[in-house]
Amino acid sequence: MLHYSSHCQPHVTVLSEEQIRDIHLATLEILERTGVAVKQKRARELLQKAGARVEGERARIPADLVDHAIRSAPERVVVCSRTGERVMPLEANRVFFGTGSDTPNTIDPERRERRRSRRADVERIALLCDALPHMDFIMSMGVAGDVPEHVPFVYEFADMMAGSSKPIVFTASDERDMADIYEMAVAVRGGETELRQNPFLLHYAEPITPLIHSPAGLSKLLFCADHRLPVAYVSGMSAGTGSPATLAGACAIVNAECLSGLVIHQLAAPGAPFIYGANVSVVDWRTLTIVYGGPELPLTNAAFAEMARFYRLPCWGMAGTSDAKTVDAQAGLEAMQSILMAVLSRGNLVHDVGYIESGLTSSMEMIALCDEIVAMARMLFRGIPVEDEHLALDLVEEVGIGGQFYATEHTAKFFRTDHFLPRILDRDNYDGWQAKGCRSLEDKANAFVLEILASHHPAPIPDAAQEVIASVLARAAARS
Repeated sequence: MLHYSSHCQPHVTVLSEEQIRDIHLATLEILERTGVAVKQKRARELLQKAGARVEGERARIPADLVDHAIRSAPERVVVCSRTGERVMPLEANRVFFGTGSDTPNTIDPERRERRRSRRADVERIALLCDALPHMDFIMSMGVAGDVPEHVPFVYEFADMMAGSSKPIVFTASDERDMADIYEMAVAVRGGETELRQNPFLLHYAEPITPLIHSPAGLSKLLFCADHRLPVAYVSGMSAGTGSPATLAGACAIVNAECLSGLVIHQLAAPGAPFIYGANVSVVDWRTLTIVYGGPELPLTNAAFAEMARFYRLPCWGMAGTSDAKTVDAQAGLEAMQSILMAVLSRGNLVHDVGYIESGLTSSMEMIALCDEIVAMARMLFRGIPVEDEHLALDLVEEVGIGGQFYATEHTAKFFRTDHFLPRILDRDNYDGWQAKGCRSLEDKANAFVLEILASHHPAPIPDAAQEVIASVLARAAARS
């Protein structure tokens, strides 16, 4: 009875098999009857040649093309560290967390004030994430407002590489940005073949809801297909604005956007790595604020994780976000809700950790707090192993009735793995808490962040690659 290795992992489902099928069939109906706007000639030609009905910029895509693209795309996509380790296999039941991109504001950790994001913030946030054990990948987490305004994403990519060796999910304005970023990445990995075999970057691109594939979005999508770079082509919308107000209607529209993007991508490069998914939120109609901390977003993210398993595709996700303006009780409870749901629903690539103010501001303190929340959620997801060593029957016999277990080697080994040990959350008694200054959670998170910024050093970038990066940045800055 005791000799087995598998154990139950807690999980949640939000769709029945019938509901999954209904959403899929509704998606096929949208693509066949309504179609999508395809605003790039090459993409239209690929669709028309494959059998889609193309009239002007509108393409109606038959079900067989969708089914073929789903079967063509890989079930598993591996993203590596900058130094080449295969650290992030995007596959069933593997959940990875990272930050988000392009917030216009940040909370300055030294001054404790909200201000516009700068280039240095991108590297410092990457440095923080490099040190946090449960941040698996990084995004820019800010817009570099103090660089040439036509190329902020190129600078941000260079700064993310400087701050961390973890996998990078990057954004870009257009195909020129993509070429610059690709050139820097090739230099860091030592060649195109090496980068293709062990990619440390993944591009995030978006269609435009409802049902529009823009020229820039398609150019970036096809650049990734041509160069075999992993890409997440993910709709981001609010139910009731770019889609029906119902969550089911919203899911059907963004599913059509994502899958039609997949069709184009796989027609260009069969088998190229593609990440499926969508971000569906709502608007608070009292303030017209896009909601980042409500239950709708984690609920629809869980639904898309189930759709991804139905399609056998790696899945995009979102968690660790809040509508709060500071790291307070609201921020904590909203982050915990979405992170726990992300872990239990088993989406693969979960981004935007550390967003506050409905995605308008980044907070290093929020990132640090969410890293702790992810650790808690991962312990819940692990469940309770009950192999022989965990049941410890020989130890029970050895210690005996009335004995103590605290001094045993078994306790020394397992309290670090089977018990959650927080680094920020407070567990002092009242006197101990008072003696340490009665610090709030945000105060403790701030001190923790500043300590990491002062002491952590990422893996260096080779000198030859540094020269290429400098050359690319100079060339990008010079172009109009």
